[in-house]
Amino acid sequence: MKFDKIHNKGQAQLFKNHYLEMLTKTHPLVIWGIYVPVIVGMLYYSIVVLEFETGRMLLTFLSGIITWTLFEYIMHRWIFHMVAESEKAQKIVYIMHGNHHHFPRDKERLFMPPVPSLILASLIFILQYALMGWNVAMFFPGFIIGYLMYGTMHYAIHAWNPPFKWMKPLWRNHHLHHYKNEGKGFGVSTTLWDHIFGTMFDLKKEKEDKEKVKELMY
Repeated sequence: MKFDKIHNKGQAQLFKNHYLEMLTKTHPLVIWGIYVPVIVGMLYYSIVVLEFETGRMLLTFLSGIITWTLFEYIMHRWIFHMVAESEKAQKIVYIMHGNHHHFPRDKERLFMPPVPSLILASLIFILQYALMGWNVAMFFPGFIIGYLMYGTMHYAIHAWNPPFKWMKPLWRNHHLHHYKNEGKGFGVSTTLWDHIFGTMFDLKKEKEDKEKVKELMY
């Protein structure tokens, strides 16, 4: 789906119904508030009830985080930017992600809202449980931490300047995805998979438009 025009201010209206429209918005703290108890509860269950060894827990937890980064890349590249032919499919893509490209400064839609987030998380948990049994109690918390860090990083990239010099390439990679070529720069929490799949911007050759970067900041 092609997003031709960038609107730096405002917010897309996704539904005519006021209550449905409200369900498309959220704040990062709401999402953290939902998932932190899940993460803590599952790790507690892993230690106290399932009695998993510390090393095993750590490795499984970290593998969950890494798996999230790949999932993030796949979703962003092939789902959020799918080429939609029918009008209905185009609307779905626009609701999922297209509105963010039109209104990248919309702070209320930088995290997936609670209802669709919980539905998707539940389906993913069921799939992971089917594949790995109760190892999911260690893996799923890592996966969700990866999601929370991704959402927080996404919020920060659109809201603030990079806090450390070493983080600037990550910021620029995502800015260039929005303001130069949406066919590259799909990683948000990490550029690892952009490097692996050849979709990383050549930041040494790309000319940085400082004025446009400033426009992205709140």
